[in-house]
Formats: sequence, C-alpha cells, structure tokens
Amino acid sequence: MFYSKMVAEFTESVPCGAPGGNDVGETAGVLRQAPDGGHGLMNAIRVLVLEDSLIIAMEAEDMLRLTGVESIDIVGSVEQARAAIAAETYDFALLDVNLGEGMSFGFARHLLDIGIPFGFVSGYSDTGDFPPDLQHIPLLVKPFDETAMRDFLLRLFPAVA
Repeated sequence: MFYSKMVAEFTESVPCGAPGGNDVGETAGVLRQAPDGGHGLMNAIRVLVLEDSLIIAMEAEDMLRLTGVESIDIVGSVEQARAAIAAETYDFALLDVNLGEGMSFGFARHLLDIGIPFGFVSGYSDTGDFPPDLQHIPLLVKPFDETAMRDFLLRLFPAVA
C-alpha cells in the first residue's frame, strides 16, 4: 500500500485549522507567490515522493500542494517506487537519498533512462559524495521549509523562473 493512502486515511481523521485560521504557518504564502503570475509554481499534475520517513514525506506533500501539484504518491522503498512508475505517469519525482535499506541512486538512474525529471532530498548538504553521474541533480537539504522547497523546484524547473 502506498503511503499516500495511509496519509489520506490519517488526515481525514484530523481536524484542520489552527487558532486564527492559519493552519499552514505564516510562511506558506511564499510558495503561493509564483513567478508565473499566480498560477502556481509549475504545471506538474502528478509527483512521486520516495521517502522512508512518513512525516518528512507529508511535509513535502503539503508544500508541493501549495505549488499547485494536484496528485502526490508517497512511497517508502525503491520497490514501491518501481511499482508506482510502472502503474502511473509522473511529471517528476523527489528521491530521498538514504532509504535506510540502501541508496536511491540506482532508481535515480532508471528515472534518467525513462525521462522522468527528479531531484534528491537529503540530510547531506552537498552532492560531492554522490556518484559523479548524479552530482548535477538538484538537491533539497533536510530539514527544509517552504522557501527552500520553492528554490529547489526553481532549480529543478528553471524554465518556470
């Protein structure tokens, strides 16, 4: 089962909103201030998030929704990610580098082969220790906030800027 189904079940049971009506934090407007005239940061419809930490994946999902992404599938392993891309079409993917069970570099190369854009998410602050053929891939450093996500997406899709 994809994490996104578990997330949907969980979020339906959690009341929304916070005192004062601000349920996403005061900086959430940063992502809504898109460079394309307010139509969202990008035109991506479906995104795959490969992340073994459900909390981090859910935070990324919230931020991606603020940019206009309509559908986000969260998976926790390379096997689930391979099954997801075999079943669905994705506009791009976010890949956690270290999945506990191993690294996501092999899957990243597969995405390159089939033409799905992607970026890495990692607690490591640079790509210097990544394989040489993947050092050019945009990196979102954990922990990240809305501004960091927006900057990362602009690096991933520079034509939007």
